[in-house]
Amino acid sequence: MIFSPLVLLSNPITLKISAQAPKILQNILPAKYLNIFSTTETPELWLTYESLVYSCLRTGDEKSANNCLKRLTERFGEDNERVMGIAGLYKEAIAKDEAELEKILDEYENILRKDPTNMPISKRRIALLKSLERPDKAILALNRLLDTSPNDAENWAELSDLYIAQGMYKQAIFALEELLLIHARLGEVLYMSSSTAQTGREKLLIEAIQCFCRSIELCDDYFRGYYGLKFVINELEDFQNSGSQVRSPLSYQELDRLNKLATLKLSEISQRSVNSDFSQQGYSTAELILMREIISHGLPSRSKDR
Repeated sequence: MIFSPLVLLSNPITLKISAQAPKILQNILPAKYLNIFSTTETPELWLTYESLVYSCLRTGDEKSANNCLKRLTERFGEDNERVMGIAGLYKEAIAKDEAELEKILDEYENILRKDPTNMPISKRRIALLKSLERPDKAILALNRLLDTSPNDAENWAELSDLYIAQGMYKQAIFALEELLLIHARLGEVLYMSSSTAQTGREKLLIEAIQCFCRSIELCDDYFRGYYGLKFVINELEDFQNSGSQVRSPLSYQELDRLNKLATLKLSEISQRSVNSDFSQQGYSTAELILMREIISHGLPSRSKDR
């Protein structure tokens, strides 16, 4: 959410959220008092402050945005990478002219010289280069970032947008393909298409399997990719067993090996979720629930049993 944190929220909703900021700030104690007066400190509290910073900046309430930022800084420290990214966004929003933006850009580059792995600042630098109408430098920086973080879907999406703006459509298509494969979304769409197709269903299922295989090749612990792979393999085997006359390029042995691999990896990932906070590793609430179901009840062996 560092490039464009509130693009999915409408203006009325953003305005409504930012209007609540003064009341929230008044009713919630600053971080330095929380250990004394509160029994728990929830992650939702700090996510609320972060969301308020974005909303207030978007609606022009710089005072409330600054107060929320101060609370985050008090709690996590100004050297926290996420706080640094939010602080950078705040500075950009209140900058009066291009000269001030150039100064902020210099600050980003100084930070990255000391710590090239600072992802929030790297993304803010790219966003600022884009704002300063330096797409060539933004594209170069994004490609370098993707060399070290190839599974960051947000980076691929931003790179595609930059390529499209420059008329570099071939490169934009490649970036979008990587984005789709990372999310395994292309495999999901192919599967959904197969469920409504009158003809060529087996071909669509095979293409979906290929997409899921590509997604887990890019990311070895990609839960969604493995689950999609197993799901579609079961669907394909059911379809073939129903009397399909179409010959599959994938043999029964190949499908069986892929199915066993997906089963093994899904079980491993799910078991690890018991002993670690997978919510901090990009897994959605739905995926975490599914992992717990796998641990409790095992994996379904056939699609018709789902």
